[in-house]
Amino acid sequence: MTGTLVVIGQGYVGLPMALRAAEGGFKVYGLDTNAKTVEALNSGLSHIDDVSDDELRRGLKNGFEASGDPAVIGLADVVLVCVPTPLAEEGGPDLEAVRMAAGTIGDYITPKTLAILESTTYPGTTEEVFAPLVSKGGLTVGEDIFIAFSPERIDPGNEKYGVRNTPKVVGGMTEACTIQAVQFYTHFVDTVVPAKGAKEAEMSKLIENTFRHVNIALVNEMLRFSHELDIDLWNAIDCAETKPFGFMAFRPGPGVGGHCIPVDPSYLSHRVKARLGYSFRMVELAEEINTAAPLYVADRVRELLNERERSVKGAKILLLGVTYKANISDMRESPADPLAKRLIGWGADVSYHDPHVPQWQPHRAGVSLTSVEDPDQAASVADLTILLQLHSTYNLPALASRAKCMLDTRGVSQNDGRVAKL
Repeated sequence: MTGTLVVIGQGYVGLPMALRAAEGGFKVYGLDTNAKTVEALNSGLSHIDDVSDDELRRGLKNGFEASGDPAVIGLADVVLVCVPTPLAEEGGPDLEAVRMAAGTIGDYITPKTLAILESTTYPGTTEEVFAPLVSKGGLTVGEDIFIAFSPERIDPGNEKYGVRNTPKVVGGMTEACTIQAVQFYTHFVDTVVPAKGAKEAEMSKLIENTFRHVNIALVNEMLRFSHELDIDLWNAIDCAETKPFGFMAFRPGPGVGGHCIPVDPSYLSHRVKARLGYSFRMVELAEEINTAAPLYVADRVRELLNERERSVKGAKILLLGVTYKANISDMRESPADPLAKRLIGWGADVSYHDPHVPQWQPHRAGVSLTSVEDPDQAASVADLTILLQLHSTYNLPALASRAKCMLDTRGVSQNDGRVAKL
């Protein structure tokens, strides 16, 4: 046995990390405040898309155990914090869960323990917020205890890259902290990349997601005038992608979702404004463009219906795929929410199909919907069918052939009389 690990938070980041560490030889306690989650995990029932019940049961045999008792922290050689950091009303991260986890660690931590924060946040959080609470008992960081930050790189639904084969960035508050953290992760991660310090590790995560946010906003902006100029932007991007250097393809869509792209860059923008007094204009503009993307989809819906002499009010509109990403059940920040709200507000009769979401309450739309059983049949009676996420279960040619009219927001269909690209 390599040692004892406690992973605080058993969500889409914490559970996979806990299971990989157990596979690497650690005795692992998955600490969570939700008693039902703890009970289900110990019964071998996973609540995470990327973790099957069979995989969880193997983890239980390898040394994983879910717990709701924070006293297990006292047994730990290493503590990982994988708790949510949602967007607060003022624009920065809501660090309440981080503070609670850090304070709990401070209540039970023993000398020589390594504590690592993985929750995405702004540069400086580890040193300014996390460490003081963890070391509140008077322990000296870098000598009595070790503290580091390592950004999570979990990509839900990615079958190629997981915990083991995705490089792990680590930055400690001292050189000794970095060394301890690197040594820990090498037990179950193939490549560990030491950063100069905790702030650099925190910044690296925000660079990754800001890069994506800005480039998606670029093509979402280009989409509008490309449509006006009768240019197939998806084809143009495919052509540009043939260049073997100096270009990375991003493609437009109905909007961005999940925690990373629409939320994380705001942490950096908020930090810059709060500490330095000026705006991170690139992020603010990208946020404006990407937030407007679902509303542009609604405008295209109205345009397509008008071409067919049909009003949006009373029109039957079918949404296909309402999660933020294909082949997962995660609904966080899904562009389907603001789109449905706009269409329902215009008086449309909105229905949906999603094999991963049996029930759906579009945010602030005031309705509760149930996924239709047969998307092909539903498409045949809808005035307009909108492809939002191309789940692998969808037979797109069959759906397109049955639909009276289809709006493809992913650019994966051939344009014909019934199918229009965004």
